[in-house]
Amino acid sequence: MSAAGRNLLQKVWDAHTVRELPGGQTQLFIGLHLIHEVTSPQAFAMLREMGLGVRFPSLTFATVDHIIPTTSQRRPLADPLAEEMLVALERSCAESGIPLFDPASGRQGIVHVIGPELGLTQPGMTIACGDSHTATHGAFGAVAFGIGTSQVRDVLATQCLALARPKVRRLDVGGKLSPGVYAKDVILAIIRKLGVKGGVGFAYEYAGAAIDAMTIEERLTVCNMSIEGGARCGYVNPDDTTFDYLRGREHAPEGEAFERARQSWRGIASDPDAAYDDEVEIDGSSLAPSVTWGIHPGQSVAVDECLPVRRDAPLDERAALDEAFAFMGLEPGKPVAGVPIDVAFIGSCTNGRISDLREAARVAKTGRVAPNVRALVVPGSQSVAREARAEGLDEIFRAAGFEWREAGCSMCLAMNPDKLVGREVCASSSNRNFKGRQGSPTGRTLLMSPAMVAAAALAGKVVDVREHL
Repeated sequence: MSAAGRNLLQKVWDAHTVRELPGGQTQLFIGLHLIHEVTSPQAFAMLREMGLGVRFPSLTFATVDHIIPTTSQRRPLADPLAEEMLVALERSCAESGIPLFDPASGRQGIVHVIGPELGLTQPGMTIACGDSHTATHGAFGAVAFGIGTSQVRDVLATQCLALARPKVRRLDVGGKLSPGVYAKDVILAIIRKLGVKGGVGFAYEYAGAAIDAMTIEERLTVCNMSIEGGARCGYVNPDDTTFDYLRGREHAPEGEAFERARQSWRGIASDPDAAYDDEVEIDGSSLAPSVTWGIHPGQSVAVDECLPVRRDAPLDERAALDEAFAFMGLEPGKPVAGVPIDVAFIGSCTNGRISDLREAARVAKTGRVAPNVRALVVPGSQSVAREARAEGLDEIFRAAGFEWREAGCSMCLAMNPDKLVGREVCASSSNRNFKGRQGSPTGRTLLMSPAMVAAAALAGKVVDVREHL
């Protein structure tokens, strides 16, 4: 009897294995290392203290995203600490020969947005970055994961990491998504079903008809939030959609080299008879627009549902429900539609790409931002901003009462001036709704798709975007 085929994670992991370590971990070669201004300065400082240099500077690329202001990016930055962090990154990159995509380059943006759009992210790669949402790059059929500062140091010094090989869970999202249901709704439904710790020890392989039909940018959204489900990484098998996106990108192969690469990339996909440690099926055609109501991404409901009630929850989840309701100031059993908002944020590495802005603009042009709402649109990169302006999307947003900003992480993590104030409620297209995530210890976050955020901005409350479409 022949052995079962291999899945993509097994193929990529084996191809990058330097050796198996005595403790059971793998010494894994990292094919692409992405850095930014938050986790890299300390790592470079460690290298200097140890008298070490960067082993393969050609495999590392840097950008500035977390601390960069989105109003004016003129130097020096208004925040002295932000300027200091950017100067430290500039100095380290110059000393090490690492390319830096800063605002003056015209290619600056959120690290998980510029990697794909520049063609740096390619199938079959191992990719590491000192940022938890590095799983985003798995949309191309890469094995990509976030790492800590000491691991950033290790990759800079050796281009390798010591890692445990995760198990693989295949998530088959079948059917066809209904109008008004987006990739963001798919991943929120998965996290709701499996929980924020359900993926611990696993890599998630996203598959099925609904995933196959997605664009690369939609797949990027799904993979981005793998970490929110507890998974080490998430990926989609490369296909013609992947190859068509990469063709002509700045760092992608060209001509005959691209054709050879495409054949190699196609072989990286999981074999039809590949074995998995677990498999889960989800009916994509049954999904509705989702809204998080609590303090982690697993606490969500469909927009036409009511909030949960304590008596219906498992005993071990009731304390978490109580904490979430107390913090959010919401009432169990009430509809999520109608919850008032103060701020609307469209952007982030989850949903700051051109297709996200197009969908939000479709909704924005149907009305005006409610008088009590502060609404921001922040492109994920300078390239996205240029494309949006060429299509007139910035004017659509401005006409509707949204603020149009420069590229950056903005209010997703709020390590910049874009922050919630006090107990404000924010409809956000970002990835985390933790306490204090958006800059105020008491600020409250409702995660949803960019189109849903735009609809909420116009109404001043949570509404079903399908009514606008």
